[in-house]
Amino acid sequence: MNYLHTMIRVGDLEGALAFFTLLGLSEIRRMENEKGRFTLVYLAAPDDVARAKETDAPMIELTYNWDEHSYAGGRNFGHLAFAVDDIYAVCDRLKSAGVTINRPPRDGHMAFVRTPDAISIELLQKGKALPPQEPWASAQNIGEW
Repeated sequence: MNYLHTMIRVGDLEGALAFFTLLGLSEIRRMENEKGRFTLVYLAAPDDVARAKETDAPMIELTYNWDEHSYAGGRNFGHLAFAVDDIYAVCDRLKSAGVTINRPPRDGHMAFVRTPDAISIELLQKGKALPPQEPWASAQNIGEW
């Protein structure tokens, strides 16, 4: 398992970038999504920049939703993300231990669970997505993720 990133939502992308740049972080990549109306900006600490450009070193993901500029109730913190060797095996293990799979890995690529303190954890399949398989392919979302 590899730790990938921590996502936080920002209401002022330029202000957030100015803050994190002042802190010493560097922009590694940016993704604009017209359809979803959001921008993702990935930042790395100085000692992680080279590794982040080659692989997925731990980063901060700034999520800027174009139509939302204020977050309440801690909604600005998004999730922790981990790459896993076999997303189905991890989800099976968690479910067997009583953990709710809030967003099942229907696509063989991504799932979300929550910690006992309701912190979202994103699980991403390393490499290519696994072929869809049951019971996950037809599983529905449960609660919030």
